[in-house]
Amino acid sequence: MSVDEIVRIAGNGEGVTADGRHAPLAAPGDILDGYGVLTPGPHHRDPPCRHFPRCGGCQIQHVDDSGIQGFIVDRIAGALASQQIDRPDMPVPVLSPPRSRRRASLKAERFGKQVLIGFNEHETHKIVDMHECHVLAPELFALVAPLRGLMALLLPPRKGKAEIWMTLADQGVDLLIEKVTVEGLAATEALTTFAQEHRLARLSVDEGHGPEPRWEPRPATVTFGEVAVPLPTGGFLQATADGEAMLVETVRVAVGDAKTVADLFAGIGTFAVPLAAGAKVYAAEGARGSATALKAAAGARQLPLFVDHRDLVRRPLTVAELDRFDAVVLDPPRAGAREQMPALAAASRVGRLVYVSCNPATFARDAKDLMAGGWVLERVVPVGQFRWSTHVELVGVFGRAEGHVPLQTGVQLDVRGWVKPA
Repeated sequence: MSVDEIVRIAGNGEGVTADGRHAPLAAPGDILDGYGVLTPGPHHRDPPCRHFPRCGGCQIQHVDDSGIQGFIVDRIAGALASQQIDRPDMPVPVLSPPRSRRRASLKAERFGKQVLIGFNEHETHKIVDMHECHVLAPELFALVAPLRGLMALLLPPRKGKAEIWMTLADQGVDLLIEKVTVEGLAATEALTTFAQEHRLARLSVDEGHGPEPRWEPRPATVTFGEVAVPLPTGGFLQATADGEAMLVETVRVAVGDAKTVADLFAGIGTFAVPLAAGAKVYAAEGARGSATALKAAAGARQLPLFVDHRDLVRRPLTVAELDRFDAVVLDPPRAGAREQMPALAAASRVGRLVYVSCNPATFARDAKDLMAGGWVLERVVPVGQFRWSTHVELVGVFGRAEGHVPLQTGVQLDVRGWVKPA
């Protein structure tokens, strides 16, 4: 009877042997016999949560930290290899600690008097009713039980469904409830009472026509450095505070002493705001709410930060526009930044390029295009924000090949947010 060792974890969280056999809930170093029986190895651990492995919020709780770090590196290296890119310098990933996730999207469903709230079961639409969670920040998890009572008032008795978005803002939890209808005085008062009792930063409801704030005693904000930025309802925020800090520091160091920086897919300013402390920054963002929030924060603090509400998929920056910057930072969605690659590859005066990605596959695809244009992938910094998840994030740092002449410093920004020679 053949006996094989699990050598890696696949993208779906299953263990894989050297000859390609897959085994659910297997960790590197486990032994798999010919009958499919698994003997735990040095990287196997007891999952801390009762809901694992049913809950889709986690896929690899049975793997120790060292095994998870190896999985993250393997995912990135594998994606690069698929595009014939040699693995660059890559440090050991930093993992966010348990119970540090500060944003989440939960499902809610009512069956008669019972309300289920939690993540979906893996690869199904069945909700795993959450009674403990080892990834959510305590402030978020504390709302799960009382939300069952609130949703019992908002959801119809027969299979009423809703989606609940929770984000930890400066003032407390920003709560958005979607796919519900608030009918009658009792339901309206219940929303206000819930928000007051749980000291929410904001409570919004989307009945199908967009989010409508129902409670917001003070404007909800998130702070980058010392700058408070308005948080749009349902706005994007990095999953953990320490993960954000790691990403920002990596970007800051990579940009170095660049005097002018373009931040593409800027969001509400995760990178643009800190970079504006030492450079003149142009920030392009396609979501109107995020662009408006960033513009308000920049104006209030008189930052050297100019915001452009611009859809970079439909209207990417041109070579001429890019060549006005010392460095470019981009943090696109999971689909990557394919439309922006031709101009970035052809830009000849940009000296540094920093690519923040939440999808190693699309990052590798885009990196291949950049390298064809003369960029060199100097290093990749993996970031493990999503503990026990197969979700992988990274920062890719690109430099110019030897002999490249960088952009001369000494530029100024005009009132429209473009860069022109001084």
